Amino acid sequence: MFRFGVALHIPATRRAWVDKCKKAEALGFDTISVADHLGMPAPFPALVLAAEATEHVRLGTYMLNANFYRPALAARDIATTDLLTDGRLELGLGAGHARNEFEAAGLPYGSGGERVEGLQRMVSELRRLFTDPDVLPHPAQRPGPPLMIAGRGDRLLRYAAREADIIGFNGADTSSHEGGGLPTFASAESMAERVAFVRAALGEREVEFNSTVPNVVITNDSRAALEKAAPFAPHLSIEERAEVPSLLVGTAQQIADKLRKNRERLGFRYITVLEGGLDAMGQVIELLR
Repeated sequence: MFRFGVALHIPATRRAWVDKCKKAEALGFDTISVADHLGMPAPFPALVLAAEATEHVRLGTYMLNANFYRPALAARDIATTDLLTDGRLELGLGAGHARNEFEAAGLPYGSGGERVEGLQRMVSELRRLFTDPDVLPHPAQRPGPPLMIAGRGDRLLRYAAREADIIGFNGADTSSHEGGGLPTFASAESMAERVAFVRAALGEREVEFNSTVPNVVITNDSRAALEKAAPFAPHLSIEERAEVPSLLVGTAQQIADKLRKNRERLGFRYITVLEGGLDAMGQVIELLR
């Protein structure tokens, strides 16, 4: 079975936000998530409104920047959101990559290793706070919401293999991406190596694998669409771009077939598209239910 999510990130009025959350649920998405970047909606109030607008979808952060928050304050907001959404929250955490956002927030950017250490401290503290009977509020899900950790580098993925319920593969070609836009994407072979690395680190543990898809292009001319995608994978040929798990291009049926292939080869059963892919992925979901 697949799970499908959409990460909403475009600011909207209350009415428009409610409408697109209702639309996502009607299209068959299993999860509505909210990104955590400056210039985008604040995750927690947006998720509470999403819960009010929907009936059964899970609600998630995709991904909460662990280094933006003090653990005690994050624990309060996470627990409150889980309570107000009746235990529908999935907590996605990342180490943060956009240097400009750290600078705009007046926070130290730090090295990659320092940001991973910040994420690890956050996870440790959240677990302690969620299980401390003297710390209120308690999350509805005990001991806390399911945890997703996303990344690419060895250190972060090794940690995710130990601690996460869901491991997110963002498809990036490198873990050193610092910009606020989309990274360049790795080849299918590179992604397979990252998956193999995680599987070895997991041992007997079973977790869910999530794959980020920045856009879905439904077209009868996949070659032309893959040519336009050159800025996202300039180091790859058109044929190689066609195999990239994070680039979904083709007819709805071709995309559905590719997702089945990615599930068999890479274990990607949980697929999250960005908001621009909402309608197109809705057509694909119909073929996979």
